Amino acid sequence: MDAGESVIDPVIAALSDAGCVREINEDCVLFERPTDADLRNSKGHLLLVADGMGGSLAGEVASATAAEVIRSGYYRSSTADPGEALQEALLDANREVFRLAKDDPRFQGMGTTCVALALVGRSAYACYVGDSRIYLVRDSAIYLMTEDHSVVSDMVKRGLITRAQARTHDDRNVILQALGTRDKVKISSWEHPLDVALGDAFVLCSDGLHDLLEDEDIRSLVEGEEPRTACTRLVELAKQRGGDDNVSVIVALMVAQKKEARPAPGQTREMDVMP
Repeated sequence: MDAGESVIDPVIAALSDAGCVREINEDCVLFERPTDADLRNSKGHLLLVADGMGGSLAGEVASATAAEVIRSGYYRSSTADPGEALQEALLDANREVFRLAKDDPRFQGMGTTCVALALVGRSAYACYVGDSRIYLVRDSAIYLMTEDHSVVSDMVKRGLITRAQARTHDDRNVILQALGTRDKVKISSWEHPLDVALGDAFVLCSDGLHDLLEDEDIRSLVEGEEPRTACTRLVELAKQRGGDDNVSVIVALMVAQKKEARPAPGQTREMDVMP
């Protein structure tokens, strides 16, 4: 790549809200921007949404623990392939959340969903468990990039109900896989990294958002907007429609930036974490 050639560099914003009904926010959102050039080139940016379960303190502990284990494990991994490193990090998180739940009666039965996205140069890698989601907004269209590990998703696949019926089904929040609920978990991932294009926008969200917003709502509020504004409008709309669960979202917009225009790194990494 020539010194003056544009590179893709994401603009990222995140927002997590307790919603209109719950007193405690059991979601955790995290994104990290390495300022070390070698780390940035090899592992890129990490984005994560975790939706904890287990009631009271337990759900909050599960999501925060998973987020920190994944962040630390991903960036410390010696595995060269970002997709493999991300999957290993989620497996480590499952073991740690399960251990805490087993060792401390206060945390018995806790677990967390998780969607994690690594943006490395012009490639995107994803791993996920549960019913938190990743969407891609591209060229005025929106694509669901993950598959819910849920009862209703399984019913849709088997042709028992439609996707529209799944949105209002009584079991729509019953999930089949989560981090920490068992000693072993099946991590889903993209078979191949996704080629990223300028103008792409990734949306990571908990079910507190996608249960209340149609895909078209998400597309219309994200397309053409600065990520921070998009996050605010998405959460506000979910709350206007009831906000009966915690609501969390990350928006990452792929923009061009000249390599020589990058500021000199001032610290090892810059990180934003929200409980």
